Amino acid sequence: MRVLHTSDWHLGRSFHRVSLLSAQEAFVDHLVETARTRRVDAVLVSGDVYDRAVPPLPAVELYDSALHRLAGLGVPTVMISGNHDSARRLGVGSGLMERAGIHLRTDPGRCAEPVLFTDEHGDIAVYGLPYLEPALVREELGAEVPGHTAVLRSAMDRVRADLATRPPGTRSIVLAHAFVAGGAPSDSERDITVGGVAAVPAQLFDGIDYVALGHLHGCQAISDRIRYSGSPLAYSFSESGHRKSMWLIDLGAGDTVTAERIACPVPRPLARIRGRIEDLLADPQYAPHEQAWLEATLTDPVRPHEPMARLAERFPHVLSLVFAPERSAEDPHTRYAERLKGRTDRQIAEDFVAHVRGGAGPDECERAVLHGVLDEVRADGALNEVAG
Repeated sequence: MRVLHTSDWHLGRSFHRVSLLSAQEAFVDHLVETARTRRVDAVLVSGDVYDRAVPPLPAVELYDSALHRLAGLGVPTVMISGNHDSARRLGVGSGLMERAGIHLRTDPGRCAEPVLFTDEHGDIAVYGLPYLEPALVREELGAEVPGHTAVLRSAMDRVRADLATRPPGTRSIVLAHAFVAGGAPSDSERDITVGGVAAVPAQLFDGIDYVALGHLHGCQAISDRIRYSGSPLAYSFSESGHRKSMWLIDLGAGDTVTAERIACPVPRPLARIRGRIEDLLADPQYAPHEQAWLEATLTDPVRPHEPMARLAERFPHVLSLVFAPERSAEDPHTRYAERLKGRTDRQIAEDFVAHVRGGAGPDECERAVLHGVLDEVRADGALNEVAG
C-alpha cells in the first residue's frame, strides 16, 4: 500500500501580513498531481488543516476543493484535527463524507475505529488520533494522570486493543498530532505545554508499522517508522533552513516500510541576514537574498533612521526587522536577556516571585498555585478554540 503523508496545511494563514492563499493553492495542485502520478492509495493529513478554529471563507473553499479533487481521483483521504483546528467544526458531515472516501477523525472517542484497506499482502488498519488536549479528553479516555503522555498512552491502548482483534498479519498506521520527543520544533508551532511537559516518548507507538505525525513544521524522522511530514510552506523565519516536503510511504509485505521525500513548491525563498545597516545595503554577499522574503537583524548600536524603507530599496520583500544592538557583556540588558533565554513560563514566573521578594522564591504550595494557574490559562485557550 502506498500512502502520501502530509500535515499542517494551516489554510488561511498569512506570512507577516502577506497572503499565502496562492501558495497554498499551488501546494494543493501539487498534492493532487502527486497522488495521481505516483498512484497513491491514500492521502494522510495529520492535523492543523486550518490555521484557526474559525477559518476565513477562501481557506474553507480551498479545503473543499482539495477534498473534491482527491475524491474525484478515487484516492481516499484520512484526516485528523490538530490543535489549531476546531475539531467539532472540522468533523461536521464526517458520516456523509465517509461515503466519498473522506475519513475524518476528530472525535477522541473514535480513535480505535480504523479505516480499513486491503492490498495484495493483506489488511491495513489506519487509526486517526486527533489532537488530544489533556484537560478536555482525560476523563473520556480514562487517563489516570493528567498530561499529554497519559492521554496519548490511553488512546494507543485502545488502538492496540482493536488491532489485536484484527486478522493476524494486519499492518497498522497511526495518525497523531503531538510533540514527540526527539523532534525539532520551530517558532511557528503553537505551544501545547500542559503540566510542564509537552513532549511524549516515541515508545508510545511501539509495534505500529508507520506513524504519520503532525504538529512540528520541519520534515523529519524520529525513526524509520515515525515521521513528521512538516508543513508544506514556511510559516516563520525560523523555518528558513527547512526543505518543505511530504512523505511517500510504501508498506510492503510483513513489516517492510520504505519512505521517499517529495519536495513541495516554494513560492519565494526565505532568508535571514544580520549586521549593521550600511553593511547589509552594500555587501555583495547578500545579493542572493535580494528577492527573498527577508528578516533583517540590525546590530547598529543606535537605531538607524527609517531602516525599513532603506532596506526595501535593496530587498523589496523585506518583511521583518529585528533590533539587536551590539552591547558589552556588562550591559544590564544583555544580562537580563541571557537569563531569560531557554527558560519556560514556569521558571520565569518563579524567578519573578523571587525577584520581588528579595530572593525568596515560591514555596511548594505557592509553586503549585502558579503551575495550576498557567495550566488553567492553557486549558481555557483550548476550550475557547473548541467553543469558537
